[in-house]
Amino acid sequence: MRLIPRSFLGRTILMVLIPLIITQVIIAEFFFGNHWARVHNTLARGLSAEITTMMNFIDSDNLSAAKSMAGDIGINLSINPRLNRPAKNDNNSMIAGRLAKHLQSQLKRPANIYIDRGERLVFVDIPTKSNQIATFGTSLHRIYSTSTEMFILWLIGSILIVSILISPFVILHSRSIRRISNAANRFGRGLDAPGFKPSGSLEIRNAAASMITMKERIDRYNHTRTDMLNAVSHDLKSPLTRMRLAIETGAADKKTLLQDIDRVTDMVNGYLAFARGETPEIEQATELPPTLVRIARDAAPNKQIELDLPDTPAQFYARPMALTRAFANIIENAARYAKNKIKITEHDTPNSIEVIIDDDGCGIPENRRADALRPFVRLDDARGTDTGAPD
Repeated sequence: MRLIPRSFLGRTILMVLIPLIITQVIIAEFFFGNHWARVHNTLARGLSAEITTMMNFIDSDNLSAAKSMAGDIGINLSINPRLNRPAKNDNNSMIAGRLAKHLQSQLKRPANIYIDRGERLVFVDIPTKSNQIATFGTSLHRIYSTSTEMFILWLIGSILIVSILISPFVILHSRSIRRISNAANRFGRGLDAPGFKPSGSLEIRNAAASMITMKERIDRYNHTRTDMLNAVSHDLKSPLTRMRLAIETGAADKKTLLQDIDRVTDMVNGYLAFARGETPEIEQATELPPTLVRIARDAAPNKQIELDLPDTPAQFYARPMALTRAFANIIENAARYAKNKIKITEHDTPNSIEVIIDDDGCGIPENRRADALRPFVRLDDARGTDTGAPD
């Protein structure tokens, strides 16, 4: 049997109510319990003393004095030869036990106590010396304080009030968590969650914002991988075509072919590493001019290439293969769509290196320039045969 609820709402309510209930029970037992015990003992001792005094009057044949005293203190006194009482009395009950104990110690004779809970009355039957029964009837309040019941009702009422007050806040809190759960479920199935916004407490808002950011990163990563797969043939086509032409025309040089093969292998390994989410390449000290010259020579052997490179280029740390792949994409694109001329310029400053690759084409349309900044994206459908690389 499951005692702890599974829902956040149920567990939060238990988390609040259980300590509250335990605290109130401890207070009621150790503080008010002792207080009520002293109050009830005092009430029982006072009533026992009054009954003992009246019994002394009865035993001394002064019944009128006993009835007069009973009338003054609110006790109904009657003398009966016999009574039809239940077989079992209430002497051992929690309410009448103290009174029975005090009467036994003071009168030295048996006393039967009966409680009428419906009318909230208590009756005490005591045998007289003349073999009759003296019955003392009075209110139950004379031996039992009703504040006990009121205090218990107050404890229960306070628990209910606290439950009512915290329920709206817990419901709102759990609703925010439920929204995150539903949105995460949709995100996990590759769907969007329209209308989902962070709400609730600061921690829940931060969790929701982090989940949205994670979703956006995953979407970008998936788009990038898709673009990468679409661009594999584009990046490999140039060196493979160059190798095929060199072999078919008989101008193949072993060293050049091996360099192209190594370059293709490095490209494939780089794609595989990206697909696995790895970056195994180590940063190395790099200078741009040799890389730019080699890429331009291989990519545009039939174009007029102008180079404006510093005599003492700046050195910086970068991943050589990733940097080569980035510049190769741009220079090969310029070589493909330039009419006659490609100009490569490098400007070095103490804090930056600026490389400008310019060709005499008409450039990329403005509505596609944002796409050009995405990795592995091809814009061939947006550029005609007379267009060129961007300025």
